[in-house]
Amino acid sequence: MKVGFISLGCAKNQVNCEQMIWQTYEAGHEVALGAEDCDAVVVNTCGFLQEARDEALGEIEKLAERKRTGQIQKIIVTGCMAQWKKDEMEELCPDADAFIGVGGYENIGQVLEQLEKGEKATLFGDIDAPVPEVDRVVCTSDYWAWLRIAEGCDNRCAYCVIPFIRGKFRSRPEEKILEEARNLAEAGMKELIVVAQDITRYGLDLYGRRALADLLPKLCAIEGIEWVRLHYLYPDEITDELIDVIANEPKIVKYIDLPIQHISTKVLKSMHRRGTGEEIRELFHKLRARIPGLVLRTSLIAGFPGETDADFEELCEFLLEEKIERAGVFPYSPEPGSAAASYPDQVDEDVKRRRVELITDIQMRIVDEFCEGQVGRTLTVLCEGYDDETELFFGRSEYDSPGIDGIVHFEGEEGGVRPGDFYRVKITSTYDGELIGVIDNEEE
Repeated sequence: MKVGFISLGCAKNQVNCEQMIWQTYEAGHEVALGAEDCDAVVVNTCGFLQEARDEALGEIEKLAERKRTGQIQKIIVTGCMAQWKKDEMEELCPDADAFIGVGGYENIGQVLEQLEKGEKATLFGDIDAPVPEVDRVVCTSDYWAWLRIAEGCDNRCAYCVIPFIRGKFRSRPEEKILEEARNLAEAGMKELIVVAQDITRYGLDLYGRRALADLLPKLCAIEGIEWVRLHYLYPDEITDELIDVIANEPKIVKYIDLPIQHISTKVLKSMHRRGTGEEIRELFHKLRARIPGLVLRTSLIAGFPGETDADFEELCEFLLEEKIERAGVFPYSPEPGSAAASYPDQVDEDVKRRRVELITDIQMRIVDEFCEGQVGRTLTVLCEGYDDETELFFGRSEYDSPGIDGIVHFEGEEGGVRPGDFYRVKITSTYDGELIGVIDNEEE
């Protein structure tokens, strides 16, 4: 059987999908990305927001049409939406033949076997079980890969349902993480992006202490790995020891993804976030003082229940003061099952939309200013390919995480530049939030 895979959602979902691809190979099936010419198609869904669930349902309906016309035979729905809506999935997706939750993806071979026998299959394992150690086929790139170090979350933010979907926070054993990292390096990966719902909590459940500061130098010691990038850190879990490791390890890129969600202490408290706005400000100042050249990325929510004009103005002023180089802003979404969905003081949709537009405008100006500040500098860039339209090579600097930040376009001699290699690129101009440059062959 030829099995196609469609992966939606976050990095953790992508890792699960790559593990299912490995398991499918191991079960003796042919694998493809996408649905073309496949007998069965797996849709690995996101369930975090209604918008993501709508996207997943749209993909599944497209596949259902192909199934009705005989182009495919089986549809398998996996991932967060399947887990979160498990009691409703047969009604939501009547054309699907199997459902697998986030606690069952490592047993996809068993499900495929059932489908070949003409049976329907449903598999929902224990979402609080230890993280399964399953090999994977990296599909993101030949040069970088996600390195998931934990699963689940214990933070219980009022707007979020992740703990109910993916379970409690569970760290992977250090030796398993390092073994996977060495395998990725041997496969040619140059950059590892350390990811979990909250990497700063790593080790608390296994070792009784925060162990990220111990893990990172061991990752950096692996031959072949040139960059280590950190996603996502919780503000009040960042220790002085961790800051020193980030500052002093040359392979750790000076880029931190630190979702704060808001700066108003009142809103943070209502969100069930730990810490105050003043503590966040102090942390940002400490990070910038102790990690020279640091670029910060954050996530923000506009229109959270009870957010007043004054709260929103405080958030805007904070952005203008701190000039956070990378920020994503999202309108609050009242997710059923989350604590905040039942809050009485919901913000009008038009107000939410306008606030998002205002923050986005502020952030675009900050990004433009940051990019202008790079002109004349020489940055290390990981080349990822050549664009026939612009006739330029492209890649990412240490300030750019794949898929969410910008890219660097640069001139180079055809045949003399290879994707997967690092180059020193002198930035000569900017365009629409991205950088343009030329290879700088001068010695440092």
